Amino acid sequence: MFKKTRFAVALGLVGLSVAGAANADIVKIDGSSTVYPITEAVAEEFQKAKKNAIKVTVGISGTGGGFKKFCRGETDFSNASRPITAKEMADCKAAGVDYVEMPVAYDALTVVINPKNTFLKQATVEELKKMWEPAAQGQITKWNQVNPAWPDAPVKLFGAGADSGTFEYFTEAIVGKAKSSRGDYTASEDDNVLVQGVSRDVNAIGYFGYAYYAENMARPEGSADRQPENRQGS
Repeated sequence: MFKKTRFAVALGLVGLSVAGAANADIVKIDGSSTVYPITEAVAEEFQKAKKNAIKVTVGISGTGGGFKKFCRGETDFSNASRPITAKEMADCKAAGVDYVEMPVAYDALTVVINPKNTFLKQATVEELKKMWEPAAQGQITKWNQVNPAWPDAPVKLFGAGADSGTFEYFTEAIVGKAKSSRGDYTASEDDNVLVQGVSRDVNAIGYFGYAYYAENMARPEGSADRQPENRQGS
């Protein structure tokens, strides 16, 4: 479905658990959409092993949204694409929520374009910053404002929502400060929403976890003729 710009970065995934979850009739999980595919697969196998005696629900509220629920005692596991913050630790402690941190995998943050885009061969960090920094809001609205070699066409941006760990990582890596971003873009904590958005607009560019790129790259709507470069982790 997508062509991919030549940009990828390592992203750590973290799962948190609270004691006693395995003894419940329902295990509730929420948080990062980046970790969701792994959690969903494990949840399915767990329910099969338990012959559906224990139900597992998996939500996508983003890393920050997941931690809010977790520290209120509303969930048993919290998927996260960044470490828990000091404030979140304090919130959990105040609510009497004890937890164990479990790193489960590494992923790549992937910047993608629509498969019908014929002009973008690669993008630099500087060009991405020019698109996404706060100063770009309402000012950088066309591709040629980023690079004069690109067309006089509207640039449509799709990216992670403010509760997403991917949002925090991307803004820190690209803009230079976590959570520093223009606000006039299509945002969602659900990576599937971003997948659909970029796939439907030839002028779109977006970012999300590599797993969602890999899952959609071979769809009949288009093909991904560029493979990820400089990927770290496994």
